[in-house]
Amino acid sequence: FIAVPTGVKIFNWTATLWRGAIRFRTPLLFAVGMVAMFVIGGLSGVTHSLVPSDYEQHDTYYIVAHFHYVLFGGALFGLFAGFYYWFPKVTGRLMNEKLGKLHFWLMLIGFNATFFPMHLLGLMGQPRRTYTYAQNMGWGGYNMTETIGSFLIAISMLVFIFNWVKSKRNGRIAGPDPWDARTLEWSIPSPPPEHNFDEIPVVAARDDFWHKKYAEDPAGRPVPVPVGAAEATAEGVHDDHEGRAHKIHMPSPSYWPLVAGLGLPLVGWGLIFGVLPVIGLGILVMLGGFYGWVFEPLAS
Repeated sequence: FIAVPTGVKIFNWTATLWRGAIRFRTPLLFAVGMVAMFVIGGLSGVTHSLVPSDYEQHDTYYIVAHFHYVLFGGALFGLFAGFYYWFPKVTGRLMNEKLGKLHFWLMLIGFNATFFPMHLLGLMGQPRRTYTYAQNMGWGGYNMTETIGSFLIAISMLVFIFNWVKSKRNGRIAGPDPWDARTLEWSIPSPPPEHNFDEIPVVAARDDFWHKKYAEDPAGRPVPVPVGAAEATAEGVHDDHEGRAHKIHMPSPSYWPLVAGLGLPLVGWGLIFGVLPVIGLGILVMLGGFYGWVFEPLAS
């Protein structure tokens, strides 16, 4: 139930990179790191399917190593890949590439120095959930390596925070499509307007924005569209098949949704503690907010 679908995803991710024009920018480094660490964690988990191995490894540091390779390596590396990738869309500025790569390598080295020795400690018999152990057990060297690795992870996080703050203030202007991406969010300005798209985008292909920017030559290689379609799309020019623009109706600013939302925690609190008057008050507040929202005059 786990190994087969996970293996399929690993091959999906690998095939996505196969024969691509790979640029090892910070988001891709973290994405590849995620796949690599997740594979290591998955392989260490497969050993638990064998009863003799599971019997030896159960409740030892081997389990801690497997767990962190899957969740730390498979989650946090992916989260950082997404953070570096979408930071320009959210803020309109690119994060510093040198600091980003420094963050990645410190985190990768620190992560492996922290958690890989735990496999060996588990096989040597160190139980998990222990804060101390006898000095003559022979576990001191590996535990010291883990401590050094954990400090490297902490330093990498400080580099990330510094990069975040520095880039938010003085980062290079990203523009609408700094990654030459294929998905629709990169067809609008960075940062996007509060309402996202000025007009409803018409999607005619799976990677519609990519096809607006590129065609294919006879060999299947992407060729830039010469008319500047990417710039036109970034301006929000989206027409339907008959040439009519799709205007999006935007609601007027209102405080009534906030009023309605304030009633919900009152209802929840009343239900938890069985206080009927608080439940009734919360329902009245929500209904009042809905009523005011529905009948609020429209701004011209």
